[in-house]
Amino acid sequence: MTDNEKKLIQQAEDKVKECESKVESDPHRLTYHLMAPVGLINDPNGWIQWRGTYHMFYQWNPFDTGHGAKFWGHYTSKDLVNWKHEKIALSPSEWYEKNGCYSGSAVDLDGKLTLFYTGNVKDEEGNRESYQCVAQSVDGIHFEKKGPVIAELPEGYTAHFRDPKVWKEQGEWYMVIGAQTKDLKGHALLYRSEDGKSWSFLGPVAGSGVPPLHDFGYMWECPDLFSLEDKKVLIVSPQGLQPEGMHYHNTYQAGYFIGELDLAAPKFHHGAFDELDRGFEFYAPQTTVDEKGRRIMIGWMGVPEQQEDLHPTIENGWIHCLTLPRELKRKGCRLIQVPVDDLEALRSGEVSVEKATVEHQGVTFEGVSGDTLEIEIRDFTNLPAYFEIEFRREARLIYDREARVMTFERKSFANRLTERRQCHLEELRSLRIFLDTSSAELFVNGGEEVFTARYFPGPHEKNIQFSSSEPTSFSLKKWTLGL
Repeated sequence: MTDNEKKLIQQAEDKVKECESKVESDPHRLTYHLMAPVGLINDPNGWIQWRGTYHMFYQWNPFDTGHGAKFWGHYTSKDLVNWKHEKIALSPSEWYEKNGCYSGSAVDLDGKLTLFYTGNVKDEEGNRESYQCVAQSVDGIHFEKKGPVIAELPEGYTAHFRDPKVWKEQGEWYMVIGAQTKDLKGHALLYRSEDGKSWSFLGPVAGSGVPPLHDFGYMWECPDLFSLEDKKVLIVSPQGLQPEGMHYHNTYQAGYFIGELDLAAPKFHHGAFDELDRGFEFYAPQTTVDEKGRRIMIGWMGVPEQQEDLHPTIENGWIHCLTLPRELKRKGCRLIQVPVDDLEALRSGEVSVEKATVEHQGVTFEGVSGDTLEIEIRDFTNLPAYFEIEFRREARLIYDREARVMTFERKSFANRLTERRQCHLEELRSLRIFLDTSSAELFVNGGEEVFTARYFPGPHEKNIQFSSSEPTSFSLKKWTLGL
């Protein structure tokens, strides 16, 4: 470890101690989601289960609630429920990363936990350079930087060239990188290596202007290319999509393509793009396969440049969090997201209502309230034309059966006006709802649709109310969540 690295890490640790009391006293601080101890958290990085332990690294600016020269923070867990905050994994200490250790991934390379990440460098005029870098660890905690393994941009691309996701297939290593062409089109680029150290550029596998796509964003961030059952899935976060009907209403999007990958061409033959999440805050997700064979995804519960400076937690020195871990499954040409079974360990105090009946507006059920809870609803009888659940007077989930539209509304933390996100939904069969002190993750019809959002109720607002246009009933279970 260099002297500069030691210095930066010490400064970050000092900042954590300085702000600990203020941060932890915030009533909006979450209870069962991963957060940074201070400052800003954004993309999940290096998501892997290695030697029986889950490792979640994350983009972190410890010195400010805005974006800056990012570190890699680090959590570990044996069970996806109990997490330990580890030592800082990476700091922007070297010449090739001096303006930030940007996003990347993790693999086991030669028996070492190996991080691939983007080193971000800017000069005084703001001109950018990007390097794909490596750091390795024999114990999973202390990392030795090896420097850049890709130091040159491919011809025709700008320095917006980042977020390497690495995997092994057919005995060789592959890396997919988010990139931007000089004519401002977002691409996912593919590299190959025999040893994980020397890399060859193969070309774009998909992107804006690459058939079958026309214009589809000026930059593709955080690509993740993997197998799921007998298909390939490319998850990507395109920037520059314009709203279309109910789609693309966040500043930037996160979604996926399903298809077939021709490694020789290279070419990803894919279908249409679909958003992973219909809510307000979801971006830069990353997946891994664990020892049980599950493809597990975690995302950032935030969106860059989307009113970040107006979050109410900023006054207490922190912002954003990560989502719950979700197992990905495939149903035809759709991805299904299911909260991992491990999360059931968070449950206590079950309340069960076999036939919960709603005949009017504002119905409550005894014991079905709180700020950190899970609600499961299924087996509707006489689903009404209009069905609504209000969360702590701050947000609402509404199903309009006649229009076949699901709507999630909240009071904007920016101006307190009502804002909404929507999706088409043929029928409502079930709901699984996770509420934390200032977050909501809503899984519709077994995870066929998902809404993720931050919301900021008053700390004493705990009521959950149900309304319907006609009498209806359903089975309902509620648990308090927490360690």
